[in-house]
Amino acid sequence: MGIKNLFQILKEEAPDAIKEGEIKNQFGRKVAIDASMSIYSFLIAVRSDGQQLMNESGETTSHLMGMFYRTLRMVDNGIKPLYVFDGAPPKLKSGELAKRFQRKQEAKEGLEEAKETGTAEDIEKFSRRTVRVTREHNAECQKLLKLMGVPFIIAPTEAEAQCAVLAKGGKVYAAASEDMDTLTFETPILLRHLTYSEQRKEPIQEIHLDKVMEGLGMERNQFVDLCILLGCDYLDPVPKVGPSTALKLIREHKTLEGVVDYIKNDSKSKYTLPEDWPFADARELFLNPDVRPADHPDCDFKWEKPDIEGLVTFLVTEKGFSEDRTRRLLQDDAQDDEEKQAHKRKLDEKNEEKKKKAKLDKKEKAQAKAKPRGA
Repeated sequence: MGIKNLFQILKEEAPDAIKEGEIKNQFGRKVAIDASMSIYSFLIAVRSDGQQLMNESGETTSHLMGMFYRTLRMVDNGIKPLYVFDGAPPKLKSGELAKRFQRKQEAKEGLEEAKETGTAEDIEKFSRRTVRVTREHNAECQKLLKLMGVPFIIAPTEAEAQCAVLAKGGKVYAAASEDMDTLTFETPILLRHLTYSEQRKEPIQEIHLDKVMEGLGMERNQFVDLCILLGCDYLDPVPKVGPSTALKLIREHKTLEGVVDYIKNDSKSKYTLPEDWPFADARELFLNPDVRPADHPDCDFKWEKPDIEGLVTFLVTEKGFSEDRTRRLLQDDAQDDEEKQAHKRKLDEKNEEKKKKAKLDKKEKAQAKAKPRGA
């Protein structure tokens, strides 16, 4: 879920924090991608006649097709992707996970009923609601990435938190996820829609945290409190508190402690807190998440050349992909790599020239300033 309605608030309160552009604008950048969120979106989006793609053996292949094609698209555009997979969920998230499981069970029942009496639209709607990422999906995608030469890491807990740490530590330019709580975990830059298909023609959203703070007029802790009050994966939302109200309450009372005190003790308050609402625990998870530091040996990433024959064996022989198309895409990618390297060399040369010119200009200005007047 991420943070409920946070993007809506940013559009209104901090519009300068959001930039939109084409994927080619990310050329030459390393990006840490929330793998679990990406796989989930592939399972929902990569479909035929409303159903997930399957091979002749009845195995789902939507996740592999999405991961393969979207990763190639990023690489073709000069991006160095790095995938981060979820580890064990924090204990505080167990309530939210239980609710998701219940919703999926209800969706399964709705799907069976729709198959009997519903329309094609009903069947597709309930089918999408039953989607969940399994260990097998993750393992197969990790095998695919290894064969593609693309690095990945399994986070201790939340993938978004690990992505944020890698971006903050300078290992990557940005974190990429559809979950807005990646900002709550303090990524300096968040990219959204990076793994969307080209056909959707959605611009890449680039959100800068410093501009978010500036637009909202908040420090880190206050921003985290706002995100918790808006609604996060760790706690039930406060009934009747929408985005405008949440922002107003935080601005007026400064902290969640102040908001809670107002709700409990002020006779003018019309809100009621959920019975169990451990906001301090949620805050701690955002401020001090369980992650590997950016300088950890596991975070020393390398991008390798793809194992073409290994990919053909896995995707074509084992998973039923088209051999001609798979080989053609891999061949095109290898040819594009030479062009990208040449383009990168030109960019590096231009940047070096700019640095030299800036250094020379600075030196000339210093000399002019030091020169006595009238000399």
